[in-house]
Amino acid sequence: MSDLKVLIVDDEPGIRSGISRILRNYRVGYPFLEEDFGFTLTEAETGEIALEILEKQEIDIVLLDNKLPGMEGIDVLEQINKRNYDTAVMMITSYASLELAVTATKRGAYNFVPKPFTPEELRGAIESITKHLFLKRMTKKMSETARQIRFQFLSVLSHELKSPINAIEGYLKIMQEKQAGTSIDDYMHMINRSIERITGMRSLIMDMLDLTRIENGTKSRNLKEVDIIECTKMAISSMEPMAIQKNIKILTAFPESLILTADSNEVEIICNNLISNAIKYNRDNGTVTVSIFTDKTNLNIIVEDTGIGINAEEQEFLFQEFMRIKNKKTQNISGSGLGLSIVKKIIELYNGTITVESQPDVGTKFIVKIPFKAQPA
Repeated sequence: MSDLKVLIVDDEPGIRSGISRILRNYRVGYPFLEEDFGFTLTEAETGEIALEILEKQEIDIVLLDNKLPGMEGIDVLEQINKRNYDTAVMMITSYASLELAVTATKRGAYNFVPKPFTPEELRGAIESITKHLFLKRMTKKMSETARQIRFQFLSVLSHELKSPINAIEGYLKIMQEKQAGTSIDDYMHMINRSIERITGMRSLIMDMLDLTRIENGTKSRNLKEVDIIECTKMAISSMEPMAIQKNIKILTAFPESLILTADSNEVEIICNNLISNAIKYNRDNGTVTVSIFTDKTNLNIIVEDTGIGINAEEQEFLFQEFMRIKNKKTQNISGSGLGLSIVKKIIELYNGTITVESQPDVGTKFIVKIPFKAQPA
């Protein structure tokens, strides 16, 4: 049972005890919450005492009379507002007027309950202010979570962009001061490294745009009959220059044609990411095997390499944004850390799954399964 702390501020003992009796065993619930809200009650006969209690305790709801000895309720309300207490205030008064209602609302009061009130009227008002307080706190909690996520995202992003920018700036200063010589050939290594860094930043930015569009649903999709085999062949062809540099053989096992209703750009992203990773994280003279087949329920795409592999601990985080395996074997391998996250989100658009099997220094296998209904012959 979740209890909300209620402070009853009224100079009439009969009113305070009456409210306590009405609320002592009362519960407020939401259909989607497992527990109802109960109430723990505290009393104060003056505004000054109420403010002392608020200073010492966390109070959720204040039931505040306006006509009090000494400090009036409207002034207590102003102090509550100024001190930013996480408290919802409901005015209870025999002297309600339009002017008072407007002033109280401006100073943060949630609502008014005029005296005399029935138990049903008070319970209805308490139910309303309880739900208001709950929704207000839930909204605040979600906003804080969103801010934290944005901060983490921007922190990682700034780090990913800052490093290549610093490197390019360093190379340019060396060339500006002609520290390595007077011939352009003396700086070709620096020029090539700068181009690689710029290419990496462009890749990161494009991956971020893809990820954002997928997550917020604004990425336009053109679903039509697509030959998965043709898309895969195009991906392999575009990756062959990279494979040749490491003397990696790309082996294939798939039918001549396989038609799926899909967005060809999304299929291209899946194939390009999985095949390029299989080459980048492979060893020299290794192999990459691309297999595609259907069973009774799924289209299966399997990309397997003979590369450096991934340990079990790293596999758990492999599909998270900006996840990159960092060790001596991967320190010279560029990437945005977003590719597999994007692949996973695209596959989920088709109600599919992607899993990984890997062993360090042996190789890695990515297994994609997409629900598939064979076309009638």
